[in-house]
Amino acid sequence: MPGRADPPCDNRPMFTGIVGGVGRIVQAQALGANLSYGLRAELEAPPGWLDDVVAGDSIAINGACMTVTELDATARRFWVDVSAQSLAITVGLAAPGPVNLEKSLRANDRLGGHLVSGHVDGIGVVTGFAASGESRTLRVQASASLARYLAVKGSITVNGVSLTLNRIDDSAQGCEFEINLIPHTLCVTTLGELHLGQRVNLEIDLIARYVERMLSSAPPRA
Repeated sequence: MPGRADPPCDNRPMFTGIVGGVGRIVQAQALGANLSYGLRAELEAPPGWLDDVVAGDSIAINGACMTVTELDATARRFWVDVSAQSLAITVGLAAPGPVNLEKSLRANDRLGGHLVSGHVDGIGVVTGFAASGESRTLRVQASASLARYLAVKGSITVNGVSLTLNRIDDSAQGCEFEINLIPHTLCVTTLGELHLGQRVNLEIDLIARYVERMLSSAPPRA
């Protein structure tokens, strides 16, 4: 897919898009003279969240899979190294602020959301965020390269949160999709803090990616 980069994790973990907690980037420091060398981010996790985490584990941060390089569970802190390549195709990893956190899926875990790889496929822009009863309606503009993978009632992750697409409007500029955010999602993720014009990490449905690949590489019929 155009614009995709190699995954930032050394292994191939999976996620579900069900956020396990809201953490915070405490500080992010370049690993060289500037961010072209990548950066090291220090994050604070919710109380007890790191009790079963060890160095080398994979954690999705705002939907981007990262490897824990160091941690101090007592202080609720862990560190990740983010490559320049990852910084170029994601948002929300280079500055202090709240982030969605999810540990990688274990074999005996419930699949509460959908299969998520933690590899950001593109950046979207929030074009609408309005109250709809107790919920909120989120609209996001995605690039034309992602449009073919989006379908009504299909799945997508926004900043690492597994969500269902309720409406899709295609245009020459790309694809604008609509999602309903229930109060629970707004409370337990960072999505309640979104604002117009904000850029967000998007990951398309894993199955849709494979279907597109199979169809594009299928041999011509005789």
